[in-house]
Amino acid sequence: MEDFDKKKCLPCEGGLEPLSKDKCNLYMKKLHKDWVLDPDAKSIKRRFTRKNHYELSSLINLIIHISNSEDHHPEITFRYNTADVNYFTYAIDGLSENDFICAAKLDKFTSI
Repeated sequence: MEDFDKKKCLPCEGGLEPLSKDKCNLYMKKLHKDWVLDPDAKSIKRRFTRKNHYELSSLINLIIHISNSEDHHPEITFRYNTADVNYFTYAIDGLSENDFICAAKLDKFTSI
């Protein structure tokens, strides 16, 4: 299986089936251990914690950069020093490979 952080998202406007739970569980092995697959395999989530709001804003800017580069955008909620990042593909009401690509790219840049 190819590393997701080296792949590019493909446009998804519906018409595809969401990834199966088995496929999602396989793909989860390629991501940081803090990513959580929801019980219905419709989204993956991870909480990031930083020292303060300033450092968190840098992380959010990184997420925005990845999202715009891949044209695939997560749901992000944040507080003073934490951000919850939730990937899923709206057009298919579930997970696509795009979600794992973006999560892997975020992992790559946050592990530096």
